[in-house]
Amino acid sequence: MAVVKYFVSESIKRTEIDEFLQSKLERAGYGGVSISKTPLGTHIVIYAMRPGLVIGRGGETIRELASLLEEKFQVSNPQISVSEIEIPELNAYVVASKIASALQRGVHFRRAGFWALNQVMDAGALGAEIIISGKLRTERARYEKFKKGYLPKCGEPPTKYMRRAEVHVQLKPGMFGVRVRIMPPDAQFPDKIKIAEKFPPTEEKVEVPADEEKLEQETVEMKETTAVLTENKKEPEETSDGETEEKTE
Repeated sequence: MAVVKYFVSESIKRTEIDEFLQSKLERAGYGGVSISKTPLGTHIVIYAMRPGLVIGRGGETIRELASLLEEKFQVSNPQISVSEIEIPELNAYVVASKIASALQRGVHFRRAGFWALNQVMDAGALGAEIIISGKLRTERARYEKFKKGYLPKCGEPPTKYMRRAEVHVQLKPGMFGVRVRIMPPDAQFPDKIKIAEKFPPTEEKVEVPADEEKLEQETVEMKETTAVLTENKKEPEETSDGETEEKTE
């Protein structure tokens, strides 16, 4: 049970760090974090739309983040690096935070959902799903789903390729939740068959150099001569045996 408790505590710590960075780096367009342990310490990669805001003037913000992570979450020797998000529309955290900010500004939830869905699909995603839940129009909480494209939910491809994010926002009616699932364009599925337009390249014959050909010919000739000599040696032995038999008779 000690091993199970260790992994549970580590996963809780990761989610707490993720939520802390999400609230701290909201203006920088926070898009997720990856944490890996190394012999020198803990390597943390922060994905953001505007890396300059994460680094700060002369690295002031990133040093402050490192000290906060070390003090608050007991992260051993944090080494933070920042990576820019190439296509923000394919990042689930960015899309969910955009929808949440639109809801805070008073945009209708359907308009915000369809706008985000169209942006994700225009960026080249294979499929996307956005779920907005809360007191949308009445006092009773419900959810509305916006879905487009190819988006399987079970099997290996979703667990391997699907990008998920969940963001909560406090509004006048109550707490609203935004859940985003995106299937990126580089996802591979076992049921998708590609037909090759060209035949595979044929195996080319390896040209043997002239010196090697000569050596092969010489070895073949040597084998032939040795075979002839052995046959010639066997013939007189047979004749001599025949003569001795005649003399004895």
